[in-house]
Amino acid sequence: MAPLEAPVEKWTGKIRELKLGSGGRKTITVGGGTTLPFVKFEGAQPHRPAIAIEVQDKEPTDWSEFLVSAWGDALKNPGAWAKKAAEFGADLLYIRLASAHPEASNTGAAQAKKSASEVLSAVDLPVIFVGPDVAEKDNEVLVAVSDVAKGQRVGLGNCVEKNYKTIAATCMADGHVAIAKTPIEINLAKQLNILLSDVGLSPDSILMDPTTGALGYGLEYTYSVMERLRLAALMGDGMTSMPMICTAGEESWRQKESKATLDVPQAWGDNQERSLIWENVTAISLLAAGADILVLRHPKTVVTVKAALDKSF
Repeated sequence: MAPLEAPVEKWTGKIRELKLGSGGRKTITVGGGTTLPFVKFEGAQPHRPAIAIEVQDKEPTDWSEFLVSAWGDALKNPGAWAKKAAEFGADLLYIRLASAHPEASNTGAAQAKKSASEVLSAVDLPVIFVGPDVAEKDNEVLVAVSDVAKGQRVGLGNCVEKNYKTIAATCMADGHVAIAKTPIEINLAKQLNILLSDVGLSPDSILMDPTTGALGYGLEYTYSVMERLRLAALMGDGMTSMPMICTAGEESWRQKESKATLDVPQAWGDNQERSLIWENVTAISLLAAGADILVLRHPKTVVTVKAALDKSF
């Protein structure tokens, strides 16, 4: 009897490669896969997924005590925070300009330039800058940051349907990458990529953020949408073939299971262990779904996720 051969899918498409970092800054390349994540007997996955650590330009006031204690006084200054993130093993940094939110400090271009300069001077890692997720404010602070980081090929986000023309033009002028963020839906993700390409931004300068759901809060739906995006790309759809970034840390740590310490069922167990599990499971699931860049918050999660990747690369 002839030995049974495992069925092997032959894909015609490929995930685009995308590089972050330039101008003397360290570089990192993601994407390039010709098969689904970790299914290496069907194709290649030439670039290991990258681990980003989130840094904010203001001290967080809504983080759990356990998460705050992992960072200490570094949370008071984005430059110091960036240095510590590099020490904790970040492949790149994800800088959230949280102070610009109208309901926070409502800072503007001047503060964004100052924070960006501090981070870029503190470390030589690749960097992504995101605004407060208010389209008009994002335009203001990201245009300012783009000028400071000109020629260093940073990521700028979030680029959404309301402001994509401004962000795309800024990326084209200064040589940066647009973070295209859409709600968890394959057609919306594809449509924004088309809009960005139509205004002249190279598809090789688009990083998709499909929006992340955490464990227990839409993770399975996120997984299915990301998987469909990867399948479409591998079947030859060029407008779904951009690498993906997922903010696993933000989504995990804002859920009650990661924060609650009082009046919780005994079966929930220790809060510190539970919160790490929430981020770990969310992050590793998103890697399996096709994430090329994971944004994490707790240093211990970085160690765990990198150890899991070490077994596959």
